[in-house]
Amino acid sequence: MYPQLQLYIDGAWLNGDGREGEDVLNPATGKPLAHLPHASTDDLDQALEAAKKGFALWRATSAYDRARIIRKAADLLRERHEPIAKALVQEQGKVYAEARAEVITSADIIEWYAEEGRRSYGRIVPGRAKGTRQLVVPEPVGIVAAFTPWNFPVLTPARKIGGALAAGCSLILKASEETPGACVELVRCFADAGLPAGVLNLVFGVPSEVSEHLLAKDAVRKISFTGSIPVGKHLAALAAKGMKRTTMELGGHSPVVVFADADAEKAADTIAAFKYRNAGQVCISPTRFYVQEPVYKKFLNRFSEYAKAIRLGDGLETGVTMGPMANARRIDAMDTFVGDAKSHGAKIVSGGKRHGNQGFFYEPTIVTDVPDDAKVMRDEPFGPIAPIVTFKTFDEVVERANSLPYGLAAYAFTSSNATAAAIGEAIESGMVGVNSVAVSTPETPFGGVKESGHGSEGGIEGLGAYLNTKFISQG
Repeated sequence: MYPQLQLYIDGAWLNGDGREGEDVLNPATGKPLAHLPHASTDDLDQALEAAKKGFALWRATSAYDRARIIRKAADLLRERHEPIAKALVQEQGKVYAEARAEVITSADIIEWYAEEGRRSYGRIVPGRAKGTRQLVVPEPVGIVAAFTPWNFPVLTPARKIGGALAAGCSLILKASEETPGACVELVRCFADAGLPAGVLNLVFGVPSEVSEHLLAKDAVRKISFTGSIPVGKHLAALAAKGMKRTTMELGGHSPVVVFADADAEKAADTIAAFKYRNAGQVCISPTRFYVQEPVYKKFLNRFSEYAKAIRLGDGLETGVTMGPMANARRIDAMDTFVGDAKSHGAKIVSGGKRHGNQGFFYEPTIVTDVPDDAKVMRDEPFGPIAPIVTFKTFDEVVERANSLPYGLAAYAFTSSNATAAAIGEAIESGMVGVNSVAVSTPETPFGGVKESGHGSEGGIEGLGAYLNTKFISQG
């Protein structure tokens, strides 16, 4: 059931063959699934040379022909969604329904970029002198080095691959070593769709060694990274040495504001389902809940009912609604957040501890009476912990919501059009969902502000991230 793990360089699949590597674990059992080969320094250099050759060929390919190949890869991903989704569950832990949705959505992303790449328009600016033509022309930025995390092993690579290839760039992708299998199969879809050798290369290895080796190369002109803020800052600093373009999608700590005029129970149903998706291991997961005092009890009761009804287990088992954490580190992190909250006087309404003695399961957790200086209110939990507190006034909640150095996603619920408009403007965040959690679609920009990063994936902004602007004045 689980894919054979390989590197993909210059159109060839490469096995272990004496390379160093590591075991990939199933988080539901803690047992190995397969052994993953790491790319050697020579492999990375070979990938870079392949990307140079691939870029020269791919940028010269018409947008029409590029779109045909990219769209074929999307079709193959849809055809193969079931085995890929099952591999994703085994290595990452999320339930099958979520994994299937991720794979299907990834195909939509790739297809959208295939079409949008055909509409990468320039423009003619009227000249001041007769006979002068002024042309603004978009051109592919060059070779891209992309780095993706373990929480969305197909969707995050799909965003970077789709945007880069649609723009005419070549790509070296270093996907997560903890969740490699589904990404291997994603790349296989592109290979089987007829993508020329060298245009897309897939490597694995010690993250710092791979990134520092690739970012030191002049030929790499663009870095796209999704991951933690400290690593993002380090890569941005390395990129600055070579004036390389960057897109950084980093961590967040998404506030949820529930106003007294909202339907508190409907809001609780909507946001609780979103909270516990992928066991809370989502960068745009709602993580700080501010509920106006008049509806606090009603919201908390309904939210608690949802959390207590969640069934933990292996994501491939029927009836399971939340899988394990992705690794043992997340269990330790959850214990730290809960312990700190308790030390600050918080109450544990539900959960608060590890579940079972096999795998990396943690109970859906709700904490209340949490002061703003508790760790869970300051740092992104990236897990199934929901701190729910009260607020009194609009100005107060805006100040608290904006008090952290993060700004990726935020959510609000209200029945007032005026309040909806006001909170949408007041929240400092790259994405704001008002009476909605639909802040991530193929055709809309996805990205943050402040320490949550810069640049966007998705939408026309996601394509533009891989394009340079050239101005030609012709007399």
